[in-house]
Amino acid sequence: MWAQRLGFTAGEAPRTRPAPQARPKATPAPLSLPAVPRPTAGERLRAWAELLRIPAVFTVPGDALAGAAAVGAAPRGRTALAVGASLCLYEAGMALNDWADRDTDALERPHRPLPSGRIRPEAALAAAGVLTAAGLALAARAGRGAFAVAVPLAATVWAYDLKLKHTKAGPVAMAAARSLDLLLGAAAVSGSVRPALAPAAVLGAHTCAVTVVSRREAEGGSTTAPLAALAATAVLSTALARRPAAAADDALGRRARRGGAAAGDASG
Repeated sequence: MWAQRLGFTAGEAPRTRPAPQARPKATPAPLSLPAVPRPTAGERLRAWAELLRIPAVFTVPGDALAGAAAVGAAPRGRTALAVGASLCLYEAGMALNDWADRDTDALERPHRPLPSGRIRPEAALAAAGVLTAAGLALAARAGRGAFAVAVPLAATVWAYDLKLKHTKAGPVAMAAARSLDLLLGAAAVSGSVRPALAPAAVLGAHTCAVTVVSRREAEGGSTTAPLAALAATAVLSTALARRPAAAADDALGRRARRGGAAAGDASG
């Protein structure tokens, strides 16, 4: 009876149910992502113009031209070379700045060309290197003096963007870059920077003070010391402006005295 209830009779092996076969798993269809349109040539140009801050380029030649004027030279071919070198080094600094700040920009300025993906970081870094080489090459064509100034100028630009910008030495580095930029124009047209040292010092002091003031305003700190530096810059500028006039008066006085002595000798 128990054998019949269990489904087999005496002498028979118990029947086993066939093991259920596993159903084949359905393979999910691959996800199809929407195609990202490639940027057009115009969009790429706009991205590079934004990276290099092209509208600010027109403010760059002033330093080199001021250096040429400080030595009393009229604009000529070497002046153009100095301006070209200055522009290249400036644009190298712009590209390098965004490359160095790419992580910060991803959080604070995601619309910038690098964090938005419109320009690859390695492309920006390569552009900075190419522009630096071009600036040094143009300075070398302008003469040994100009090249001797352009090398520390390029080093200052790279040091500022990579290490010094967010340190206490940042304003000093920025001031040094502006002063060297002015001396670049002087060295290109005369081979010497000595006549332009005074205006370069004024420009550097002014740049340092303005940079510190801007930084203090952004951080909410006191601006007493930077404003004092601006006042000192104004005093220094006035004193240096009077020196050429005084030198000219002394020269005229010496010529007049020599002329009077010569007239006395002739009459005697």
